[in-house]
Amino acid sequence: MTSETAEKEANKGSSPAAAVNKEALIAKTKEFADKLQKLSKPAFEFLCVLLPIVVEYGNKIYAVWIKLDDTIVKSIIGFVFCFFGGMYPTLFAGVQAAEQGGRALVVQSIGELSEEATRIINESKKDDSSSGAKEKLSNKEFMKHKTLFVLQKMNPDKVNNAFQNMYIVWLAVISVLVVKFARTIQMANTIAEFLTKPADRYLTPVVTAAIPPEYKQWIPVIMTWSCKTVGMTFAWTLTSIQVAFASSMQGGLMLARSGYEALRKRKITLGGLIKENHAETNLDEYAAYGFAALGFFFQMYCRLNPPFPLNIILSPFKVAEWCLRYGMMQASP
Repeated sequence: MTSETAEKEANKGSSPAAAVNKEALIAKTKEFADKLQKLSKPAFEFLCVLLPIVVEYGNKIYAVWIKLDDTIVKSIIGFVFCFFGGMYPTLFAGVQAAEQGGRALVVQSIGELSEEATRIINESKKDDSSSGAKEKLSNKEFMKHKTLFVLQKMNPDKVNNAFQNMYIVWLAVISVLVVKFARTIQMANTIAEFLTKPADRYLTPVVTAAIPPEYKQWIPVIMTWSCKTVGMTFAWTLTSIQVAFASSMQGGLMLARSGYEALRKRKITLGGLIKENHAETNLDEYAAYGFAALGFFFQMYCRLNPPFPLNIILSPFKVAEWCLRYGMMQASP
């Protein structure tokens, strides 16, 4: 059979319904592209306003952080580990791994990218005021103009080096996390494999009846990922509880000792409870037990999720947590 004959046979086999579905998909794609173009101007304007604010306040927070006393820094770190360690287990483990594998390089790269972004935004504002591109150009032309403008003003070597450094550290962190959480990954895969047969026997017929016939080919994929999702959720929940218990004790001890030392340095005695000689009191040990208990019960009470409004404030950390988990699962054999 020649290629022309095969093409004719394929065209004969294609139903009118398939052609209609193809045309509808193309129409929806064009409609989505038009809506995306309409959002290009306000999205770019929002980014131009938001990014400088984030960079400015980030620099201010970092400037304050590096000026803090060592005891204050350890107290803050201890508090975070004590009350939030189980909520972001892979993130905290990744930070510890990055401390040995290039944290300073990541900070430097982020600083260079923020400087480059701020410079381009300032240049873009000058371009808008001089050329009037925001008012004169349509949405499609505006998106094309700004894309070419950014490519023209960007320093490719600086951006490439920054992303390359961050990627190298990312690979190092993921490698450490894969080894550290190997048992969790193995548990998740074991649970998913255990659930496969019961799911095929009891759930697949229900899903088959609920899904239209033209989408039957997706049923095995749906069932496989459903079992993996259940296995991942259960395995990571158990791991998070273990991490919460361990981090609450570690953080409580760090918070108590560093807090005691910070008070002693500042001559704050709390009515004689803070002794000049550390060996004369067990206050820091009792405080460590109390902080550890409070931290663990707080995490269990919140079900390993920060309460409102902390869940909104800490949402970037949640995104980072899931990115690390995804990267770790992709890198695991």
